[in-house]
Formats: sequence, C-alpha cells, structure tokens
Amino acid sequence: MAAHTLRGLCRPRLGLLAAWFSQRAAAGTEYRSIYSLDKLYPPRQEDSRSTPQTQAATLDIPMDRLTVTYCRSSGPGGQNVNKVNSKAEVRFHLASADWIPEATREKMALMHRNKINRAGELIVNSEESRYQMRNLAICLEKIRTMVTEATEKPKVVSKETTEKLIERVEKMNRERLRQKKIHSSIKQSRKADFD
Repeated sequence: MAAHTLRGLCRPRLGLLAAWFSQRAAAGTEYRSIYSLDKLYPPRQEDSRSTPQTQAATLDIPMDRLTVTYCRSSGPGGQNVNKVNSKAEVRFHLASADWIPEATREKMALMHRNKINRAGELIVNSEESRYQMRNLAICLEKIRTMVTEATEKPKVVSKETTEKLIERVEKMNRERLRQKKIHSSIKQSRKADFD
C-alpha cells in the first residue's frame, strides 16, 4: 500500500521533468557537462590583429586528424581506476600533419624524438585526472605547448651581456678560492707540531 502511494507521488514529478527536458530539446538547448571538450579546451577565436607568433600560441588542432584512445589509468581515483578507462592517449603522424608548419614539425621531431614511435606518430598521453575529457584536454594542451615551444626562436644574447656574465663567473671563482685559502689557513693553524 505504501509503495503504491509512493509511486503515485513520483509520477507527477517525472512528468514535469520529462516536460522540462522536451522543452529544452525543442528550444535547441542541450545538456552539456562541465567536462565536455568544448568547455575544457575551447576552440580558437579568429582575430584580425593576430600575428604569426600569436597564431602559433592559439593553434587550432583538428580533432579528425588525431587518433584518440582510452585505457585504464594508474592515476588518481582509488578503486575507480580498475573500472574506468580514464587515461587518454592522443597520437598523430607528425610528418603528414599539415596543420603544423614544416619547419616547426622538423624541430618538434628533434625535440620530442623519444615520444615518436617507429611509424612516425607523436604520442601524448595523460592520466592526471579521473575524467576522460579532462585528460583529453590535457593531451591537447600538451600538443599545443609542444608546437609553441618549437616555434619560439632562441634569444640572442648581446656581447655586453655575455661579458657581464663572464665577469661575474670570474669574480665568483676568485671569491671561492679566497674563501678556500682562509679555510685552509684556519685548518693549518689548528695542527699541532710534534717535531
């Protein structure tokens, strides 16, 4: 009897909930988790003032060119890691990635040769989080960082700066040797002569 009345109380609420979801579906809005990829890894906004350096920093990675796989993680999550495939692994063929400039691809191949397999695929993985989408976003951010590091040009050090650095090192060495002599003389003065 109590179960029957309980079902009777729940039915109107379920009807209201179903109506609310159908209203949202008709309006074109859909439920998005806070862990959806477009929220964790937002796409690049086009800017007319962008320069080649800022374009490299906001690289838009085409998801259809990537191979994404998930497997069980050894990361955080307790017993959850034994049940859920949360570790994300992203790979793509570096030599044929035309969305990265060629000079950058060559530099990336040199910088990250330990992450490239025999087939020429660059492999990036993440198991920092217990959520698949967050790990995927971390992998994409790692790829974006790799490309940015490869596009940066090394800073040129001026002659004056080089001379100052050499001067500092020589001064530090002189001071170190002076302190050693002082320490040595203190040790020598403590020795007893048995002659």
